[in-house]
Amino acid sequence: MKNIFLFIRRFFTFFMFLIFQVLSISFLVNYNKTYEAAYSNTAHSLTGDIQKKYNNIQYFFDLKSTNKRLAKENAALRTALSTYVRNADSLHLDHIYTLMDTTNIDSTGTVRKYQYFEAKVVSNSLTNENNFITIEKGSRQGVKKDMAVAGPDGIVGHVVAVSENYSLVMSLLNHNSRVSGMLKKSNMPGLIEWDGKYPNILTLSNIPKRTKVAKGDTVVTSNYSGNYPEGLIIGRVITINKEDPSSNYYQIKILSGTDFYTLQYVYVIKNNYIKEQKNLESKAQK
Repeated sequence: MKNIFLFIRRFFTFFMFLIFQVLSISFLVNYNKTYEAAYSNTAHSLTGDIQKKYNNIQYFFDLKSTNKRLAKENAALRTALSTYVRNADSLHLDHIYTLMDTTNIDSTGTVRKYQYFEAKVVSNSLTNENNFITIEKGSRQGVKKDMAVAGPDGIVGHVVAVSENYSLVMSLLNHNSRVSGMLKKSNMPGLIEWDGKYPNILTLSNIPKRTKVAKGDTVVTSNYSGNYPEGLIIGRVITINKEDPSSNYYQIKILSGTDFYTLQYVYVIKNNYIKEQKNLESKAQK
């Protein structure tokens, strides 16, 4: 305590100077409009800069939750904008497809053909001969085997195994992957495969040489794509090989719409009519 009093006594003059200085500035700002305006502008500028830096830091740490929320909203929008909707009770051949903004089935019996569910990618292989992706959604969230999976910029693969909270997706970058695609301009269907060389280059085969095709043409899923809705982006044509005279088909390379290097979120697509379709087809094959 003695040392405290000695310290105050030693620097008493300095402390009194600070007190009077603060009081003087306070009186000057409060009773002089010019200085008050200058002080206000300086204070607002300083606090604004501090607040901006704080918001930038907070935004950085909120990116994860922001991305997750946006993916969820996108999934809802994709479902709402789907035109693959029909009346479940209709037995007419000329089904009328309409747009819905409700859930799977409403009070009138209208059923949406495709539903989208967002999921986070937790594992993704790119350098193997057969690559797989693990997503953080499973049977408890309604994911089932064979459901299609797409990303923000194109299709990704399909579900091959499911646990309670995770699912394993066979990527397009897999030798066992087969997807029916078509040239958007001509609707000519072909087969999408991966040759195992580059993780962004796919092969489109079975396109007849009589078909008009050019570099840059868009390739989308066809109406034979099973669980995939028709018209989803697969990629764009980058090379066309027509030099083999023994073949009547092109060998076309396409640049994948999905960037598998940076894939963070995907959409699992549920086809509400696939079971009915498969049951009918299996009966016909017996």
